Amino acid sequence: MKQGFKVPHTLILLLGMMLVAFIATWIVPQGFFDTVTAENGRQMVVPGTFTLSEGRSYLTPWDFLTAIPRALAAAQDVIFFVFIVGGVLSIARATGTIDALIGRMLERFGHKPNLLIFMVVFCFAMASGAIGTAGEYIPFVLILVALCKAMRLDAMTAVGMIVAGYGIGYGVSAFNPFTVLIAQQIAGVPVYSGLEWRLAIFVPFVLIGFHHVWSYGKKVLADPNQSLTRDLPCPLSGSVQGDYPKLNRRHQLILLGFVAALVTAVWGIATKGWYLYELGGVFIAWGMFTTVVGKIAVDVAADRFIEGVKDLATTAMLIGVARGIALILEDGQILHSLVYGMSLPLSYLGAELASVGMLVIQTILNLFIPSGSGQAYVTMPLMAPVGDLIGVTRQVAVLAYQFGDGFSNMIIPTNAVLMGIIGMAGVPYHLWFRFCLPLLAKLMLAAAIVLVLAVTFGYGEDVQPKTVEQSEQS
Repeated sequence: MKQGFKVPHTLILLLGMMLVAFIATWIVPQGFFDTVTAENGRQMVVPGTFTLSEGRSYLTPWDFLTAIPRALAAAQDVIFFVFIVGGVLSIARATGTIDALIGRMLERFGHKPNLLIFMVVFCFAMASGAIGTAGEYIPFVLILVALCKAMRLDAMTAVGMIVAGYGIGYGVSAFNPFTVLIAQQIAGVPVYSGLEWRLAIFVPFVLIGFHHVWSYGKKVLADPNQSLTRDLPCPLSGSVQGDYPKLNRRHQLILLGFVAALVTAVWGIATKGWYLYELGGVFIAWGMFTTVVGKIAVDVAADRFIEGVKDLATTAMLIGVARGIALILEDGQILHSLVYGMSLPLSYLGAELASVGMLVIQTILNLFIPSGSGQAYVTMPLMAPVGDLIGVTRQVAVLAYQFGDGFSNMIIPTNAVLMGIIGMAGVPYHLWFRFCLPLLAKLMLAAAIVLVLAVTFGYGEDVQPKTVEQSEQS
């Protein structure tokens, strides 16, 4: 390997991508679709209304510079949630609960790392597929990193099992209210329709994710020098030890509070529409509970909380700058142009190839529109009628959207949750990209095969589609 080349810091890579997006706003034609307001207040594009802007406005270097603090403000919900979780977990570590939990899990899984990896991937995929959890996994990052270190694995293995579960769960979801249900409503097919097909492919895709993470983990176990993160410090190096305290009743009570916080969070998401602000409040309550039960002096708890927050300052900057890439494209008024330009070639392909083309388009667009629901409102009003013209059922169009949005969530740097997870684990983005790209390739190949089979076997033909206008009226 040639010496002298060094991969830039993740922050520099993200700023470089912002610069590329900034230059693209000078080159790509500016245009827009007409939009209508859906019942939930979100803006949805109207197919067939794309027009180029008459005059062209250019972003200036000053716009580029101010986009960075604006992006930090736009990503504040994720940033503050990461800060809160880091601070509260630092308090929990001070009670010895984290070390005791790791010791107990080592007793259970120490000789069965493959079982641990499968359980995490499967359970996280189930949760993401059912209720759309994503940022809720952030509290598990530091715990799983320390556990993997103690099992002679590494931080990459910990991040791999979390993100693989999260991305696959979104990609093959049967019920996700933030992606599947919204996309089906926009496409004009009954919600929850096509459920059997999505349930049938869930386990095979989970096994692909498990196999990739475990194959890497086995290499690290056999030879620690195979670890991609071997030269990086462990975020919980002080907790990775040979002797762990016993899990006493005080620790158990604190962990019971953690479970109660998670249950409350899931209940709030499912019934009250909660997200990161409310979840942050739940974890603050758990931090207070931990301070009291753990008999920690309030000044000590405050110091530990601030230490936990300080440790995540870099992560916060990465999350904010990542948001800036999409912000630049929005300011430059080229998002709709990109969507329109990518959708045009589909009309020249056969149904099978067009379904795979939809997958590719949705994957690329997720870089620019990292919000799953936001992507549905921009792309599905276009993909559904295009599918009608070329013989791709609307159910297949929804499936292509799911695959493209969910799987690419695992690798796109504009995904704030991903940047938060790898930042907390201390994994640079370029190393994560190196680990995740082969997994994404496997999942995309499997997704392409599923889409071709779905077209071949007429998936969704039994569903009578409604037009977008009818969908709005209903």
